[in-house]
Amino acid sequence: MTDKGASARAQDYDRWTSLPEAFFEVAARESDRPFLWSKRNGSWQSSSYAEVARQVRALSLGLRALGLERGERVVLVSESRPEFLIADLAIMAAGAITVPAYTTNTEADHAHILEDSEAAMAVVSTRSLAQPLMAPAERAPDCRLVVAIEDIGDEAHRDIPVHYWQVVLEQGGQQPDDVDERVAAIGRDDVACFIYTSGTGGAPKGVMLTHGNLLSNGKMAFQLLSMLGLEENESFLSFLPLSHAYEHTAGQFFPMTIGAQIYYSRGVEHLSGELGEVRPTIMTAVPRLYESLYQRIIRGVNKASPLRRKMFQRALDLGRKRYHGKRLGPLEWVQDRVLDKLVRDKVRDRFGGRLKGMISGGAALNPDIGIFFQALGLRILQGYGQTEAAPIISCNPPDKPKLDSVGPPLVGVEARLASDGELLVRGPMVMKGYWRMPEHTAETIVDGWLHTGDLATIDDDGYIRITDRKKDIVVLSGGDTLSPARVEGFLTRQPEIGQAMVYGDKRPHLVALLVPDEEFAVEWAKSHGKPCDLAQLSADEEFRGVMQEAIRRVNLEVAQSEKVRRFAVAPEAFTVANDMMTPTLKIRRHRIREAYGPKLEELY
Repeated sequence: MTDKGASARAQDYDRWTSLPEAFFEVAARESDRPFLWSKRNGSWQSSSYAEVARQVRALSLGLRALGLERGERVVLVSESRPEFLIADLAIMAAGAITVPAYTTNTEADHAHILEDSEAAMAVVSTRSLAQPLMAPAERAPDCRLVVAIEDIGDEAHRDIPVHYWQVVLEQGGQQPDDVDERVAAIGRDDVACFIYTSGTGGAPKGVMLTHGNLLSNGKMAFQLLSMLGLEENESFLSFLPLSHAYEHTAGQFFPMTIGAQIYYSRGVEHLSGELGEVRPTIMTAVPRLYESLYQRIIRGVNKASPLRRKMFQRALDLGRKRYHGKRLGPLEWVQDRVLDKLVRDKVRDRFGGRLKGMISGGAALNPDIGIFFQALGLRILQGYGQTEAAPIISCNPPDKPKLDSVGPPLVGVEARLASDGELLVRGPMVMKGYWRMPEHTAETIVDGWLHTGDLATIDDDGYIRITDRKKDIVVLSGGDTLSPARVEGFLTRQPEIGQAMVYGDKRPHLVALLVPDEEFAVEWAKSHGKPCDLAQLSADEEFRGVMQEAIRRVNLEVAQSEKVRRFAVAPEAFTVANDMMTPTLKIRRHRIREAYGPKLEELY
């Protein structure tokens, strides 16, 4: 794409007044080109831009025929699939507001969102996802009906009408098509969606994001990624929850606005094979995925022959040297070129071989892991954002990354630090406010500045470094202040440790709750004739000795106040299912403390 073409496309984001307007314009331009891909009956099948546009129109008209009014809310519960985007756009094209909900939600979670948002309708994809949704939908005072994408079974609905997707599409196709007129009436300041925060510290709040918020975020992403050389046929592999602001914007609406193709992953367990099949050019992911891939690569290298291990290490050393801006000598330059073919190409092939960039967001990425992938020829751009900012605020530019930072603010974003070090940001991406929570809104947005709740520093080049969540900072009884996330990053970089949470606020020193790396634990148990059971291993003294050695290595790297003095091994992993992780794989500290508080206190 030429600079002139990129400039013209960037201006589209300012001209468009809503996401449906942007979509229908792009769909008319791209027409028969493939847009949405999903795997059905063992093969990838696509829907063109024109076909998706036809379904969005029909569904929007069908929902209005069922009584959906402008400004009403519709809860959307679906795994990653084409129908998610179709429903999202159809709801918005009716002038209504989408409320995406996590597929991991319990009945109580759904009840809170349905009642708090005063949702008029709900859309659900499968029978299994309908099970925790239907009873709360029946009880929700404002919810009039449910639209089911697949058969959810007669037993699932007793006291609320259920309309099936295909029927609603057919009914919509019989209505007078005034979708363009309805879309033209939508303004940039109109609310497009409520994104409920994932609740790392309490009850989720409904963040009201406008069409202008999301379009401005798209423009920022476009200007950043244009540095990678965006082409007409980019491919995204979407596997994060579409109900999360990060994937909702960066993995769904942004690729839509540039005419890209979106492949929907069947889940993280299928990701390795899908990377080779799809061969994406751009990918969004959370640090937990990169940590897992890092551990997998390191285990594979440790099993390789001495020559391969030596080649890998040399490729890593030379790549790190280049990243740090150091000049390679003539012999090193030749070695680097040879190792690019022998080592780095093989690593790139594991990711499909076409990746221009992997965008890391949702939580802090350990800089050593970011540099590790950069040294192996995979460009990681660590960014930063919040749901309240639609969500992208800053990102490392491809030409000058500093992976110990989250990059400078994107174009159009202002950033400054409050007197206590809290990061404040201002710009067109800042939310309209929290739904039905004016007091919280007034506390969070002051004179246009969004108070992020994150502590940060900003260097002379404008690069932001997030030190921790303001509420998560640990203050030891001796007065030392430290970041638990930083120490946890050192811990989870050890091959023995899969997850960690450190603890010690108002205590004399840090202790830690550790979850062993699953593959490491299985291999260790087999080689030592022990049961492959985490609960039993957590009490095994020999295994605890292995974990102690990992702690010892970490303590050599950190400051005196950051050293972990004692630890406990958790009998199960932190997961979304046990409510100890958010759907985007961040640990829920308050839940872990509730479950393991007595065990942690015993360590003192």
